Amino acid sequence: MGFFDKLRAELIDIVEWLDDDRLTLVWRFPRYHNQIKNGAQLIVRPGQTAIFVHQGEIADVFEPGQYTLETKNLPILSTLQGWKYGFDSPFKAEVYFVSTRQVTDLKWGTPNPIMMRDPDFGPIRIRAFGTYTLKAVDARALLNELVGTDSEFDANEIQELLRSIINSAFADVVASSKIAALDLATSYRELADKIRAAAVEKVDDEYGLDIPQLYIVNISLPEAVEKAIDTRGSMAAIGDMGAFQQYQLGMAMPEAAKNPAGGLASAGVGLGMGFGMMNQMMNQPGSGAAPGQVGPGAMAPPPPPPAAWHIVEHGQTQGPLDAAAFMQAVQQKRITAQTMVWSAGMPGWQPAGQVPALQSLFVATPPPPPPPPGV
Repeated sequence: MGFFDKLRAELIDIVEWLDDDRLTLVWRFPRYHNQIKNGAQLIVRPGQTAIFVHQGEIADVFEPGQYTLETKNLPILSTLQGWKYGFDSPFKAEVYFVSTRQVTDLKWGTPNPIMMRDPDFGPIRIRAFGTYTLKAVDARALLNELVGTDSEFDANEIQELLRSIINSAFADVVASSKIAALDLATSYRELADKIRAAAVEKVDDEYGLDIPQLYIVNISLPEAVEKAIDTRGSMAAIGDMGAFQQYQLGMAMPEAAKNPAGGLASAGVGLGMGFGMMNQMMNQPGSGAAPGQVGPGAMAPPPPPPAAWHIVEHGQTQGPLDAAAFMQAVQQKRITAQTMVWSAGMPGWQPAGQVPALQSLFVATPPPPPPPPGV
C-alpha cells in the first residue's frame, strides 16, 4: 500500500449498519475510542435512522441517505466540540442506528383469565391471545427512555412491557364494550382496533414506539360455558323435543327386538317403549285425551316394576331382594329395624325401621287379650 493510499485510509471511514436481525431496534456503531475520521462516509439505508450522541447529548439525526461527515454536515456537533484536523479524529461521538421498519410476528396473550359480566351467563372468565407489530417512530424518545448506553437493543427486551400494556387495554376495552360472549367472535376486528389505539396512546409519546397492527387470534371461554353453548345449540337444532323423543323410541324398538340375547327382557323393554310411545301419542293435541289420561280405546300403560331392596348383611351388600324375599328375611330375623337398606329413588342407605314403606314390618304385634274373668 502506497503512502497516499495509507493516508486516504486514515482520513476516510465508512459508518454503516448491515442489519441481519429482524428483532433489533437499536445498534451502536463500534469505534475505537468513539473516533470518527474527517470526511468519513455515513450510509443510512431505508428503514434506518442514524443518531450522533456527544457526551450523553443527542447532537444530530440523519435520515436515509449517504453523507460525507464534515463540519457543514454536523452543525450541532461542531458547535458542541471544536473541529480539529490531523490523523487523529477531528471529533469523537457515538453513532446509534435505529431501525424504523416494522418488527413482525410478535405475540401477546392473557396469562390469567379476565373477568367479564355476560348478559347470558353472568360473570365469566375469558382468555385471549394474538399478534402485533412494532415500529420505532421517534428515535430520540426511544434512545432516551429505553436504550440508554446499551450497544444493542431488540424487541425481546420490551415485549414483556408491551404485553402488559396490551393485556390492560384488552381488559378495559372488553369491559366497556359489553359485548355478549356469544358475539365476541364476530367482533374481533372492532375490539382489536380499540385495543391497538389504547396501547399506542401509552407507548407512543413515552417510548417513541408505534403498534401499526394488532390482531386477536382467539378469545376462549371456560369449558363449562362452552359446553352450555354447545347444549343450547343442540337443543335449537333438535327443535321439537317431543317429536325427537318419539323418533328415538321408534328407532329403539326394532333394535331391542333384534337382540337375540335379550330374551324376555328385550321383549319387555320393547313392550315398555311401545306403551310409552303410545302414551305420548295419546297426550298429543287432537288425540281426544287430556294430558296424563288414556284416550278411548287405548291400552293403559304397564304398572311400575316392584321395588327391589339391597341390604347390608355381615358388612357386605346383598340383593336385590323382591318383596317376597325381603319379607322372608324379616321373618328369619336376618333383617331388623337397624339393618341398612337401599332401593332405587332413595338418597342413600337408611335403617329399615326409618323407611316409611318398611316401618309397618317392624311394629311389635300385641299378644292376644287375656280371657274374661271367671273363664
